Amino acid sequence: MVAPSQHRDWEPLYSVLPTAEFQGSQVNVHNVRYCKYIDADSYVPDWYDKSFDVRDIRAVDFVLMPFPGNPALAHTQISFEIAPPNAPVDYLVVSAEVRKEKGETYGPVKGSTRQFELTYVVADERDSILSQTRFKDRDVYLYRSTATPEQSQRLFRDVMARVNGLAAKPEFYDTLTNNCTTNIIEHINRIQPRRVTYDYRVLLPGLSDELAYDQGLIVHRGTFQQTKTAAYVNPKVQQLSSGEDFSKLIRR
Repeated sequence: MVAPSQHRDWEPLYSVLPTAEFQGSQVNVHNVRYCKYIDADSYVPDWYDKSFDVRDIRAVDFVLMPFPGNPALAHTQISFEIAPPNAPVDYLVVSAEVRKEKGETYGPVKGSTRQFELTYVVADERDSILSQTRFKDRDVYLYRSTATPEQSQRLFRDVMARVNGLAAKPEFYDTLTNNCTTNIIEHINRIQPRRVTYDYRVLLPGLSDELAYDQGLIVHRGTFQQTKTAAYVNPKVQQLSSGEDFSKLIRR
């Protein structure tokens, strides 16, 4: 039987795994990815470590990136807001993804046949969101969740436990049962049992923002369509100048 592995010829984007070390409320997240894109296909891979107090996590945002040509399918992420006293607000994105080998391309059918490993990417928003909007011309929607600061902190700890678990023991990705959206739901339901109920929109992640709206997981800004329109960040990215704070701009 084929077994998942940590040892393959990975694409540079996925060559380094993140981990997290906790000492009380202090955390040191290793290998936060910040690949600097030159164009859609060219980038300089880089990683850094980030230390902070988990008690400074104040909120979590839900990120939706529909697939071009098939908006019922999408990639989803969560971004934690870190607001230390007397310091600028910062964000840390976490994303369950296919860990691609060099030359490998993803397909939904292949993703259900134990062809890909699963990885958690912990990234800078300039990597995970700016690269998609500016260089890959993908639509991105950013929703503020209704999670309290305490719930956001518990969610972060649960997510980092999963990050460490995958670094210790690899798993296969599965298009239906072990993907970006199912992992987010499992994290939420672990910290608040049965908070998210499953329906067909779990299997069609491009509709998962509507599910989150209906179940009160994201802040309502009028109707669902009004909320979705307000969450669309691409026009704001077009206004971005080199000196501006990307994360602050897309949340205006």
